[in-house]
Amino acid sequence: MSDSEKENPSVTRFREYLRINTIQPSPNYYPCLDYLKQQAAEIGLDFRIIETGIEGKPLGLMTWKGSKPDLKSILLSSHMDVVPVFPEEWKYEPFSAHKDENGDIFARGAQDMKCVTIWYLEAIRRLKSEGKSFARTIHLLFSADEEIGSDCTKRFVESQGFQDLNASFGLDEGIANPGNKIRVFYGERSVWWFKITCQGNPGHASAFIENTAVKKLQNVLNSCLAFREEQESLFKANPEAGLGAVTSLNVTILEGGVQANVVPATMSATVDMRVTPTATEADMKAMIRKWCNDAGPDVDFEMLVEGWSKEMVSLSDDNPWWVAFRDACKSENLELQTEIFPAATDSRLYRRAGVDMIGFSPMNNTPILLHDHNEYLNEKVFLRGIDIYCKIIPALADLQQNGVA
Repeated sequence: MSDSEKENPSVTRFREYLRINTIQPSPNYYPCLDYLKQQAAEIGLDFRIIETGIEGKPLGLMTWKGSKPDLKSILLSSHMDVVPVFPEEWKYEPFSAHKDENGDIFARGAQDMKCVTIWYLEAIRRLKSEGKSFARTIHLLFSADEEIGSDCTKRFVESQGFQDLNASFGLDEGIANPGNKIRVFYGERSVWWFKITCQGNPGHASAFIENTAVKKLQNVLNSCLAFREEQESLFKANPEAGLGAVTSLNVTILEGGVQANVVPATMSATVDMRVTPTATEADMKAMIRKWCNDAGPDVDFEMLVEGWSKEMVSLSDDNPWWVAFRDACKSENLELQTEIFPAATDSRLYRRAGVDMIGFSPMNNTPILLHDHNEYLNEKVFLRGIDIYCKIIPALADLQQNGVA
C-alpha cells in the first residue's frame, strides 16, 4: 500500500490546498477558488465568487443553509493569500506540502491560514456525512489580500451583499502556541504608521549649529523609545496577557540629509505603532503631539495609516455566543488563553460591521511559524483541529437561548 493510500483523506486535501500558490504580491486566486468550488460540490454546499471591483481580487463564499434561515447566521472566515518566501531558506520546496517522517507538513500557509480553511471544510464534510443539520445558516467567506491590507474585504463588508449574510458571530484566524493552551483572540490592536518631521537650521558641518533638525529628531526618538521601554516592561511583567494588551512601537525609517558636510534642514522618522484597544485614540494622539512639542519648534507628525480597532467581543457569561464557544472547547478538554490579537486580521472589519469575531486556530504545542521560514503544521495537530471544529460549529449553529435571534 502506498503512503498516499495510508494517509487520512483530510490530510491529503489539506496538502492539495497548500500546493496552490497564492503568494503575495501578485497571487492568482482563481485556481484556489476552483479548488474551493470543487470541495463545495463534493460536500454539498452552495458556492459563488464575489467580485469586489478590484481587478484580480475576488472573494469566495460557501453557504450551508439552516432550517431557520431568518436567525442570525454564523461567519467562518479565512483568507486565501500567503506571504512571500525565501526558497533558499526552506528545507523543502515551500509549495510542495512535503510531509516528513514526524508528520510535519511544510508549506507556506500551513499555519497562516490555509489550515483553518480546511478545518472548516473537513468539519462540515464530517457533520454533513453524519446527517447533521442546524438551525442557523453557516457562511464560509474566503478573502483575498488579507496579507496586504484587506482592501477587497473592506469593500465587501461595506456592501449590501455582506449585510445580506445576516451574520452575528464568527470565527477567524489565531496564532499557534508552543505551550498546551490554545490562544483565543477577542479584539486586536490598531495599526498606526506615522511620520514625524523636524525642521531646523542648516549649515556647514564644521560648525556648532543651534536648533538643528537632528537634535530635534533625537529628542523625539528619546520620547518614542522611552514609551517603548515602558510598554515592553508592562508586557514582560504580565506576559500571560499577551502582546496585544500593550502598545508596541518601532522606529522603522529614518530620512534626511543631502551631503556629508551639510547639516540638514529636515530630518524625519517613520514609526510603526500597534495600539491596544484599551487605549484611547485622543490620548494617544495627544501623547505623540506632546513628543513633537517637547522636541522644539517646527516639529510635526502626519498619520500615514490610521486604522482604529476598538471593538472587542465580550467574554462574559452574558454573551451566549461566547458561552457556546467556550463550553464547546471545554467539552474537548481545551485550555484557552484569551488575548488581544497583536497584529491585524480581517476580524477588525467584521467587528466594525457588528459581527462578533473570535480569532482561533487550534494549534497548541506548535512553534509559531507564521511568516517564517519552514512553516509547518503537524498532521496530528491538524486532525485534532477537525474534531475541535466538529464540536464548535454545531454549538454555534444551533444556539437558541436567552433570546438570541
